[in-house]
Amino acid sequence: MSEPVRRRGRPPRSEGAGGPGTRERILGAAREEFAERGYEKASVRGIAKAAGVDSALVHHYFGTKEQVFAASVETVLAPAFEAPDAVAEGPLDTIGEQLTRFIFGVWENPVTRAPVLAVVRSAVNNEVAAGVFRRLVAAQLLARIGRRLDVPEQEAELRASLAAAQLVGTAMLRYVIKVEPLASADVEVLVARLAPVVQGHLTGL
Repeated sequence: MSEPVRRRGRPPRSEGAGGPGTRERILGAAREEFAERGYEKASVRGIAKAAGVDSALVHHYFGTKEQVFAASVETVLAPAFEAPDAVAEGPLDTIGEQLTRFIFGVWENPVTRAPVLAVVRSAVNNEVAAGVFRRLVAAQLLARIGRRLDVPEQEAELRASLAAAQLVGTAMLRYVIKVEPLASADVEVLVARLAPVVQGHLTGL
């Protein structure tokens, strides 16, 4: 009995590249590509090669490079940045420590560190990445905290932004630029020093 003739072109979804798990494989490859190269230098072709699929399949699932970037980051970070009740709704007099621990927990977790690095490295020079970062941090986390502060809305937004600047700036120096001794300092030491500053930004006079 002769073997069936295989047609040229992209395989159907039931075969290999387009089968179950392909979307997740592309997302995983995209996260690594963006984390290593940043948004500007990463390419759909490179993502496709790392995922073992054709570039057309990346476009089929996600569309443009901007869309695959947003999807690759948000699928991992969105759940993490939906602040737990202990942070967003906990006692205001301890919110500085809770928020500081939460942010460092995201950075210290190997699962979320790579996509965070992808966003931070790219956000400095690219508006697409900056937009993703703003949505995740500002809208999903800081806005919830800001609404609880007993100050006018504009003042609450400023306080939340200052708290974010303190934590994001420290994270940049520790995890991205790797300035010593900050890069190798014990996390508990950093939390102890930063939490009162963050608390002051949020609830101080």
